[in-house]
Amino acid sequence: IRLNKPFVEKPIDADDHNNWIYYPRNTGGGCKKLFRKVKDRSSNFDPELHQVRRDSMYIYEEFLPTYGTDVKVYTVGQTFAHAEARKAPSLDGRVQRSSDGKEVRYPVILSEEEKLIAYRIVEAFRQTVCGFDILRTKGGKPVICDVNGWSFVKGNVKYYNDCAHIIRGLLLSRVSDRYPYMSRNVNIDHAASAVNLKDEDGSWKQFLERDNEIFGNPEMEDEELRVVCVVMRHGDRQPKQKLKFETDNALIRKFFDGRPPKKEVKLKSPEE
Repeated sequence: IRLNKPFVEKPIDADDHNNWIYYPRNTGGGCKKLFRKVKDRSSNFDPELHQVRRDSMYIYEEFLPTYGTDVKVYTVGQTFAHAEARKAPSLDGRVQRSSDGKEVRYPVILSEEEKLIAYRIVEAFRQTVCGFDILRTKGGKPVICDVNGWSFVKGNVKYYNDCAHIIRGLLLSRVSDRYPYMSRNVNIDHAASAVNLKDEDGSWKQFLERDNEIFGNPEMEDEELRVVCVVMRHGDRQPKQKLKFETDNALIRKFFDGRPPKKEVKLKSPEE
């Protein structure tokens, strides 16, 4: 089967993000090399590269032109999806960042077809909290280019509130089927209203009273905590080992010649 340029060359290894796009000579040729973001770059263009790699195994796909953006979708269950758009790395390779160093993203409203896709992905992968990427092609057809699994929106308070309500409702609904002293009429809306967290005086009184009302367990006060369940995101990925802090420590300031840095400083090498 003949595959005409432009086409995409993707490593079989999903952890290898070095995806290359080859362009036909009648439009100038060359190759756009995509990679994981490094500072303000996400791709580089090599005008002299025309031959495919032969050092490993690769998948080859037709390059799908878009309107210059990728759409990032974050689901919480089958019926909730938050979507954001970012500049596609295949454009000029420069990452747009805000004043605080975050990649610039724009809110997006999903089409009915895209909402149905989100529903089907949650069902197919059996992943309630799931992130995936959509390419809105110029042919008008949305194409899924990546499913990331467990993934949260960064820095969006409303998303986290909605997400907490939905997950809490799902957990209470599931638990109420197992324990007879809990109400069997728990629903997501009722459970979501209980997420009031601390009162103004910083206590958990209202939060616990609401839980007692939902669970219907008069002996709740006599129980003690026996287990803490932790949900870890990184099952087969090494998590980023970050430590972010503010300091006026004399030794650390001396490391920077005694001058307070004008903005955030990142130390990445083992020597630093």
